[in-house]
Order: sequence, then structure tokens, then C-alpha cells
Amino acid sequence: METNENLQNLIIKKIKEVFDPEIPVDVYELGLIYNVSIENKNDVYVSMTLTSPSCPVAEALPQQVKRKIEELKLINKVEVELTWQPSWNRSMISEEAKLTLGIL
Repeated sequence: METNENLQNLIIKKIKEVFDPEIPVDVYELGLIYNVSIENKNDVYVSMTLTSPSCPVAEALPQQVKRKIEELKLINKVEVELTWQPSWNRSMISEEAKLTLGIL
């Protein structure tokens, strides 16, 4: 049986397969994922944001995250909530992504 920490790492690995269509960096490294929690019976709750409310993939990106997590056979149910609080800003980008984007 997977521990929550192992399962958390597997979920994050799946989330990292989702890329922002305009930036060559995954949504996790961009800092768009605020929280990943595993509830009873391996239900997963993800809180995420987008770079801006007018983002052209506002509907598609959370669904891509949800579908990627659902690929894990251990997962029972996935809920992805889109939030605008706190507002995303460039400081949320990981060091690795900043290097990729050339903004370090």
C-alpha cells in the first residue's frame, strides 16, 4: 500500500506532465498549484490558479490536471478547484522554471 507521501509524489509527478500552452514550463513549476491534499479513500483535492483570470485555457488547464491525476489507478476521486486568492505572481515560479525561462 502506498503511503500518503509516496502518493503525493506520484500525484505531483502527474501534475508536472501538464504544461502551460504559452510557456514551456509545467503548471507545478510555474507555481499554479497551491495545494494537493489526499483525503479518505484516496480522494484528491487540488487547489490551483492560472497566470491571469483572462487566461485562454481557464477551462482546459484544470481539466488537464484532473485527467492526469485520474490516470493513477490508486486514486478514487479528483476535485480541482480554481482559485484567484492569492493572486499568482512571478515569485511563485520555482528556481528551476526561472532558469528555463531565463528570468533569474
